[in-house]
Amino acid sequence: MNDEQSQALYDRALSVLPGGVNSAVRAAIEPYPFFVRKGDGGHVIDADGNRYVDWVMGLGPLLLGHDLPDPVQAVIQQKASEGPMYGTPTEVEVDLAEFVVRHVSSVEKIRFVNSGTEATTSAVRLARGYTGRNKIVIMQGGYHGAQESTLVDGDAENPSPSSAGIPASFAEHTLPVPFNDEEAMREVFEEHGEEIAAVMTEPILANYGIVYPEEGYLEFLRELTAEYGSLLLFDEVITGFRIGGLGCAQSHFGVTPDLTTFGKVIGGGFPVGAIGGKAEIIEHFAPSGDVFQAGTFSGHPVTMAAGLETLQFAAENDVYDHVDGLGERLRSGLTEILADQAPSYTVVGAGSTFKVIFTREGPRKDSLEGQCDAGCRQRPACPRYDHCPKTGGDVKRAETDRWRRIFWGRMKEQGIFLSQNQFEAQFVSYAHTEEDVEQTLEAYKEAL
Repeated sequence: MNDEQSQALYDRALSVLPGGVNSAVRAAIEPYPFFVRKGDGGHVIDADGNRYVDWVMGLGPLLLGHDLPDPVQAVIQQKASEGPMYGTPTEVEVDLAEFVVRHVSSVEKIRFVNSGTEATTSAVRLARGYTGRNKIVIMQGGYHGAQESTLVDGDAENPSPSSAGIPASFAEHTLPVPFNDEEAMREVFEEHGEEIAAVMTEPILANYGIVYPEEGYLEFLRELTAEYGSLLLFDEVITGFRIGGLGCAQSHFGVTPDLTTFGKVIGGGFPVGAIGGKAEIIEHFAPSGDVFQAGTFSGHPVTMAAGLETLQFAAENDVYDHVDGLGERLRSGLTEILADQAPSYTVVGAGSTFKVIFTREGPRKDSLEGQCDAGCRQRPACPRYDHCPKTGGDVKRAETDRWRRIFWGRMKEQGIFLSQNQFEAQFVSYAHTEEDVEQTLEAYKEAL
């Protein structure tokens, strides 16, 4: 597979961009990433003309794929032709806000911003401003964007910044707790409950290998935060409008948070973020409240149009049936392949997401009867239950280097583009086909 143009472009990029990229994850593949020239349905074509089945989908935003349906494309082009932006409100902002409020039961009001990081940063500030408390509980190994309050390692007793440039005093206000660990969460609240503004978690850890919550865990968080007067903040930047359909992952699990952050799909492939929740909380954002939040490009008309048309198209067509069905087929097929070729590995994912975690231990090949058949669901009766990842740390302890340094390249050689490391999720789009799924499963058989 020729990659001369990608190599040359990366050589140029190293001279003008730190690490040759504008987002660190893009450089995870060694010795250099391939450069994409264009998308085509469920595929991408790189600078050298190589075609790949694309399961990255921009790291999640492209629910409809690279070729937008005609009505969606037409509205985006019309909105762009009317002028880039105005510095004043537009009707389409209200239209998209009304759509979200109508379909996501926990959202009474919403504030649009420009990225998932901006959404989570603003949500943390809002939670602190609303409650008058400083501490935020996060999940160890979870990711909530490139912001100071959540780039924190360690545990609740010894939190520390996970990046240079963050003062240690910032990390003191963040309490990392293992996902799915009710006892650890209870202990943190018993010690710090009156200081905790919010618990911030993805309903499914979707940026750290896709870790499903154990039964009752999200309900436990809902009850515990209510008991202590803290907020429950769901980060649905990845899961929002992808898992659980238009009601998002919170509807899938039947748990109602106080605040929700959105991104990716809600912008239809354009830069976006949003914070939604109870009106009495969201009203604390300026100008109606005392928590400052503003942005020149917030509510950008082209982004708002792209998001609204994408979600309306999904509502009026079989988008979720299609992507969830292909996701189920991928996870089921991978489960069968692993049972034969790599029984210690774990298939994870839900809805239109999927991944194989290279877990180091698992049940014997002859004892897999009754396992989860289309992605880990944390069932105690599953023979994999004692081995499947339950925290971000469990994923980190898997064979992450083998996944990146060997397996990813083997899949690329067969024309399959997977996310750049073992932690990022993989996504199905409306443009993907049964043929794409079968080609991918055959590639897994070869690469494993």
